[in-house]
Amino acid sequence: MMNKVAFVTGAGQGIGAAIALRLAKDGFAVAIADYNIETARQIADKIIHSGGKAVALQVDVTQRDKVFSAVEEARHILGDLNVIVNNAGIAPSTPITDITEEIFDKVYNVNVKGVIWGMQAAINAFCAEKHGGKIINACSQAGHVGNPELAVYSSSKFAVRGLTQTAAKDLASKGITVNAFCPGIVKTPMWESIDKQISQTAGKAAGFGTQEFSKRITLGRLSEPEDVAACVSFLAGPDSDYMTGQSLLIDGGMVFN
Repeated sequence: MMNKVAFVTGAGQGIGAAIALRLAKDGFAVAIADYNIETARQIADKIIHSGGKAVALQVDVTQRDKVFSAVEEARHILGDLNVIVNNAGIAPSTPITDITEEIFDKVYNVNVKGVIWGMQAAINAFCAEKHGGKIINACSQAGHVGNPELAVYSSSKFAVRGLTQTAAKDLASKGITVNAFCPGIVKTPMWESIDKQISQTAGKAAGFGTQEFSKRITLGRLSEPEDVAACVSFLAGPDSDYMTGQSLLIDGGMVFN
């Protein structure tokens, strides 16, 4: 991965941070893009202190012009762009009857528009550098099987799967592959929030949601962020060059396709 550059959104914490750290370990220079610039700087500092190359960038993935600007800034600072990981996402727990326009717009603006803007910005950068590249999108096992209490989130991730497949067909002639990774239950602040919401809705103590969802994990344990990062490492590296349009399940065996 010598002289390769990756751009990762939502990289200030959780899965995104683990992905950024793993790609840096693989030899990538990494742009740490996050809405929270302070957490982004913390991850960038870790990489730099370990001898890697990184830059922290503040970006709101719902804003197309901001995404384009951040990707261009990363390209000019780090010297290239070879991989984008559209990882940023949110996951409010919302029963069908409680979905509002505000909730719907908020989720789709981040989870779907954010992916589209990231793909577009990466395509521009790849073309400017006159080479192909890899687009990697964050999907979910909830994008393969609808999850209870997660209608808006699940549907947004089904949309990401569709975008990934269509973009793979549209961009193959440009030398660009497009794949997605689909985590299950990962020990992150996002999952803690989901568990809290599901548990409260059920009238149970915190941890109830995790207990119920965990029953579906074949391997019998929750995922660590590093499990997901290992999958992304494969998708970002040369061993996945003959793969495109796929949404890989990295969920410990929750969903079988």
